[in-house]
Amino acid sequence: MSKLLNFFIPKPVFAQTQKWEIINSKCVGTGELSDVPTIKGFECLFFNILQIITTLAGLIFFFMFIIGGFKYLTSGGDPKKTATASSTLTMSIIGLVGVIVSWLILLLIKNLTGVDVTTFTIPSGN
Repeated sequence: MSKLLNFFIPKPVFAQTQKWEIINSKCVGTGELSDVPTIKGFECLFFNILQIITTLAGLIFFFMFIIGGFKYLTSGGDPKKTATASSTLTMSIIGLVGVIVSWLILLLIKNLTGVDVTTFTIPSGN
């Protein structure tokens, strides 16, 4: 009976498993206003969204590659199925190379101009 009641009693849920200081030190305020949200919170939000997007992109390219390989193995010599599988493999590799090249272009811009375009920062008014 108590297990059934525990199901209906709300409990706090924390999706974050690490402290903000470990994830990104910019996400933690200082002093007595440490719990007050500011516009600098968008830096943390953008950081979190970018981590999710890059992880999802990597997983999608990996699964596309696996699916293309499976299609290729199960094509049975049929030219149409083999072409479809080859196209899937090619597109997954092109997508992965595209993501890597875009990151390298950002690093090149950073090295040539000195402007750090790889991190999102909001200038402070101090």
